[in-house]
Amino acid sequence: MSPESPESPAAPASGAPTTPRAGTTPRLALAVIAASALMAVLDGSIVTVAMPAIQSRLGFSPAGLSWVVNSYQLAFGGLLLLAGRLGDLLGRKRMFLAGIALFLAASAVAGAATSPAMLVAARFAQGVGGAASSAVSLGILVTLFTEPRERAKALGVFAFTGAAGASIGQVLGGVLTDALSWHWIFLINIPIGVLTLAAAVKAIPADRGRGLRAGVDVIGALLVTGGLMLGIYTVIGTADHGWGSARTLGLAALSALLIAGFFARQATAANPLMPLRILRSRGVAGANIVQMLMIAAMFAFQIMVAQYMQKVDGYDATETGLAMLPAAVAIGGVALGVSARLIARFGARSILITGLAMLTGALALLLRMPTHADYVRDLLPTMLLIAGGGLAMPATAGLGMAGARDQDAGLVSGLYNTTAQVGAAVGAAVLSTLAAGRTAHLLGAGRTPAEALSSGYHVAFAIGVVLLAAALVVAVVVLRRVGTPATPAPPQDPRPAPRREGYASAARAGR
Repeated sequence: MSPESPESPAAPASGAPTTPRAGTTPRLALAVIAASALMAVLDGSIVTVAMPAIQSRLGFSPAGLSWVVNSYQLAFGGLLLLAGRLGDLLGRKRMFLAGIALFLAASAVAGAATSPAMLVAARFAQGVGGAASSAVSLGILVTLFTEPRERAKALGVFAFTGAAGASIGQVLGGVLTDALSWHWIFLINIPIGVLTLAAAVKAIPADRGRGLRAGVDVIGALLVTGGLMLGIYTVIGTADHGWGSARTLGLAALSALLIAGFFARQATAANPLMPLRILRSRGVAGANIVQMLMIAAMFAFQIMVAQYMQKVDGYDATETGLAMLPAAVAIGGVALGVSARLIARFGARSILITGLAMLTGALALLLRMPTHADYVRDLLPTMLLIAGGGLAMPATAGLGMAGARDQDAGLVSGLYNTTAQVGAAVGAAVLSTLAAGRTAHLLGAGRTPAEALSSGYHVAFAIGVVLLAAALVVAVVVLRRVGTPATPAPPQDPRPAPRREGYASAARAGR
């Protein structure tokens, strides 16, 4: 593998060794990271099924209830970038373990909550812990798995956990709430998390980090964290205040100003929080744009299809989760079974384009769905074609992390996770608002609730198709020189690679 290959392992930074110590098993580390990612994803979806029970037991107001979800999203999405950088500076293993520990403690408090304020605070703390562990997960993976095919397999496992988490969360949330109580949707994290934490201590290799003096930019940290949190808060609030309100426009402008100030700061800071060289790589920049568009579009499938089944066709929460499982199985079969071999043979870019085309086709099929759909005829084909996500997600992750050198791997991982959260928040807000607007218009025109709801969901599906088409264009144009098929490695010089052949060479290959 040549140093110029975008699939090549990054050159490690001096003073931050990442070679696994004796006894460390990369596969066990992968299992630990996958379990951590699954917990974070589950916690974002499992709670939605239990919302009515939580409201009745704790006395939430209708407006306050949304903060059981929003507080988690706000902390998680707003802190990913900062947590990723701190992982590079303090050590990614240390950041990962601290995040899991905080997540566990917060889960215990959430499960024991006796008031709305206590639960919302615990959910915010869960989001902080989830951000700390998730932000560095990909950074750990790419330093453990340096051979292209093995890395692709690891990224396939990581992608599957994200895809499967939402479906599993809906089923598990309904079962736990009905069989035990809503408290157990949080308490279930404790035994899983304790095992994950114990295994992580052994499985994840220690890294010293570069030290706080190598990159502490307090002003930059305040700007980007404030800007991201305010932006997510603004998007969340559009459900109540609308997109054109003075509140939404004012907060959006302030968020944009803070983020613009962050980038200006990074161009001049002696120790920037996010060195702007990272964005010069076509792989990093293009993959993050593709991911943001793809995640925003897939809200139309993950949430709108579930709402359609419940509100139009009368499925209960558990039935809906079970009906969505074929999609998770299809994604998992592709991500775990064939994605690594295909990426090694044809290149990440080609596989990404194929996956995006399949996802576009899956949402396009939903445009023909009638008001009262037959599951096998109208929904199951989409569930199976959504397997394209098992190609697109590992390929995107590989391209997004390909240019990261060791000293920046946590930051690039945090950036990748941040764009996913931004895409999810924007997709949820935009698609929900436009679908609800279409439904309200038709109800006012005298259409039946089922017809009005179905038509509103069709608007969301159509927008999802447009977003995926835009992601395809970015993949074709921006990533046109990234992700070439893997070739046999030439003989390696036994001497350490010069530092300039780390990130810089990968960035040149991506231009």
